[in-house]
Amino acid sequence: MPTREINFDGLIGPTHNYAGLAEGNLASQAHRLAVSNPRQAALQGLAKMKFLADLGIAQAVLPPQERPDMAALRRLGFGGSDAQVLDSAKRQSPVLLAACCSASAMWAANAATVSPSTDTADGRVHFTPANLASQFHRSLEAPTTGRILRAIFRDESRFAHHPPLPANARLGDEGAANHIRLCGAHEHGGLEIFVYGRDGFNATSSAPARFPARQTREASESIARLHQLDLTRTLFLRQNPDAIDAGAFHNDVVTVSNENVLLYHADAFADSAFALAHIRESVSKVVLEDLILIEVPASEVPLADAVRSYLFNSQLVSMDDGMALICPTECQDVPSSREFLKHLLHKQTPIRNVHFINVRQSMNNGGGPACLRLRVVLNDAEQAAAASGVFLSDALYVALVDWVQRHYREELYPDDLSDPLLLIESRTALDELTRFLQLGSVYPFQLGNEQS
Repeated sequence: MPTREINFDGLIGPTHNYAGLAEGNLASQAHRLAVSNPRQAALQGLAKMKFLADLGIAQAVLPPQERPDMAALRRLGFGGSDAQVLDSAKRQSPVLLAACCSASAMWAANAATVSPSTDTADGRVHFTPANLASQFHRSLEAPTTGRILRAIFRDESRFAHHPPLPANARLGDEGAANHIRLCGAHEHGGLEIFVYGRDGFNATSSAPARFPARQTREASESIARLHQLDLTRTLFLRQNPDAIDAGAFHNDVVTVSNENVLLYHADAFADSAFALAHIRESVSKVVLEDLILIEVPASEVPLADAVRSYLFNSQLVSMDDGMALICPTECQDVPSSREFLKHLLHKQTPIRNVHFINVRQSMNNGGGPACLRLRVVLNDAEQAAAASGVFLSDALYVALVDWVQRHYREELYPDDLSDPLLLIESRTALDELTRFLQLGSVYPFQLGNEQS
């Protein structure tokens, strides 16, 4: 049956701000307390989706989460009316308020890990929302993420939904940002590669010295079991601690893949020779005729430049005339990345085109084009069974642009996070959004309870 990979991009929410919450994310730290532009951020994200759709890439959207997260603030001891909760949080703990206002769910690559039906023993598409246990502001996302995914993929005969792993640092799971799938064609089974930063239950194992490793081996192995993957077609590799310390807090900051192509930095994996040997050996067990490994030496693009430009956080997509790399415009600003991309097109690889996308509002917070999307492989029947309202069309794009322009602020200052009107504006916008995406009630304020 015809099968394709669909990009589900996270719509950037009305509370997009620069609180500098993400430890190990250099861009997030560098822009801490800067003035953000939520309207521009959301329009940049939509423009990226439209550009990809116009290239012929299947595209869908994931709605933002409700922020401020009032239920979380109340669980943290702030009481009274909504306005009183926000005012108390601002006075007593601005960092907790900022965390509960984060629009970080925009980075849908962290929303979940997804295994297509061709890889799973029961022949269903499996979803596990990431617990994101390493960062408080992101750990708030999992329950709503689960509701959104269930609302889109409702048919239990085709889709299997698992709860997030227990929210503990030993089982830290960061979703598809640490997940690679190699295949010959999407309708065939593939090799699923889980990249982890540390062993959760082995304190003596090597770890980064500067920044925390967020993904654990135990979390990756648990997801493979939940998704009923064939362990002969599943691989677990350790990310290079030096890459994490350089600011590659997720593997998708140092590798990008599509079908049979893996583009990776030479310092991406802890033992590169070991990792590549295991990839080649595992690929031989998968229906994959030609594996193409493209290594980027540190002499050409130093790790620091890879992180600064987000070269590997580009999207690698298949087109009729070969593959295209969808890069952030920052890749043009960093000389080593710019030179690499210029020479890449002259090499004998399937990558025929490079396009540059402006997602600077997201990049300033540490998320590039690949961070903004969750890849879901669906055959025609599975796509037909999914909620049709989330698939991007010209009409939906126009509606979403209009929705953003009507509901989003042009500027957001740190002090604005406690404004009760921002909460009202956000809820009004999300309520309208779920209606025209035909998702039903997925947010706590719609469900009439205090669960986040």
